Amino acid sequence: MKQSKAGLNTICTHTGEVEDKQFKGAVSPLYMSSSYAFEGVDVKRYPRYFNTPNQEALCKKVAALEHTEAGLIFGSGMAAVSTSLMAFLHAGDHIVLQKTLYGGTYNLIEEEFAKFGIEYSLTDGLKPEDFEAKIKKNTKVIYIETPSNPLLTITDLKAVALLAKKHNLVSMIDNTFASPVNQNPIDFGIDVVIHSATKYMGGHSDICAGAVASSAKNIDKIFQLAKNFGGSLSDYTVWLLERSMKTMGIRVKAQNENAQKMAEYLHQNKNVEKVYYPGLQSHPDHELAKSQMKGFGGMLSFELKNDIDAMDFQNALQLIKPSMSLAGVESTVLSPTLTSHSLLSAEEREKQGIKDGLIRFSVGIEEVEDLIADIEQALAKVK
Repeated sequence: MKQSKAGLNTICTHTGEVEDKQFKGAVSPLYMSSSYAFEGVDVKRYPRYFNTPNQEALCKKVAALEHTEAGLIFGSGMAAVSTSLMAFLHAGDHIVLQKTLYGGTYNLIEEEFAKFGIEYSLTDGLKPEDFEAKIKKNTKVIYIETPSNPLLTITDLKAVALLAKKHNLVSMIDNTFASPVNQNPIDFGIDVVIHSATKYMGGHSDICAGAVASSAKNIDKIFQLAKNFGGSLSDYTVWLLERSMKTMGIRVKAQNENAQKMAEYLHQNKNVEKVYYPGLQSHPDHELAKSQMKGFGGMLSFELKNDIDAMDFQNALQLIKPSMSLAGVESTVLSPTLTSHSLLSAEEREKQGIKDGLIRFSVGIEEVEDLIADIEQALAKVK
């Protein structure tokens, strides 16, 4: 299907299907082969080359959803992040990253970049001037994440894109928390869009994958490194991901609605100290979020009052599950200091504003009344 102007749910459902010429099935066929004919074909297919029939088709769906020319899928979100970064950075280069980052990304730059002679700077804030202040003569990339993990900070996409173009830099974003349903950074001038497809694209807490979308030129540059790094995705997981993405539009919109209601409930709850959600008017970047997001997402974070133990509260929940990951149809919670950001030191977490009692809440598609009842009963147990 080549309807570039098709609606969201139409793209989710039909773009990137593998054509079933023989049986015309409603579901894409799954090609489990790791070996394909070499002679007499236009494309030399090989799993590590990201171009088996299922891989190639799914890349078209990713590109269509992010309004780009091309896409690539990977074995994990971090495979997508690391390969994309290393494709544009070499020894002697410098990168500017925003100060609030996913813990895995931060650990990558902290642990690995020095080995390759790559310099990096974290911004002091999230304003355009904070990014420009860190740019050096050898800077090649600006990397952002908005909404950020886990504090849901918002970075100005258009401002960062304009700054990158002004200094002839490549702009990259981790768009995982927003998903293509809520935010399309390419439309604001960002060059490379990265996802942990494990999250909203997968949406069912049963696969691990990553995705990148950009211009055909940029994707080819990333591919040239990706085929050497070998972070490709098995065709069975590709098939599962394509199946899951068919419902992404309706899933994410339901999670948007639930998260807004849960954020408002927690905001007025006397046992809650603070709520982080861009859909709240109290969020410092609420207006900015409105200007660049179509929905505020299914993720929020909150801090309980000091006299309530965050782990005791999570353990008392019955419907909402403690979980390492996020964005499934079921609601989950975790403590970033013990999971997603555990690789950061206490000092590094403090710099980012991540307190030990912070709880990250991935809101699912359950009835809001049931989620509220679960939180109420858990609070009653631990107060």
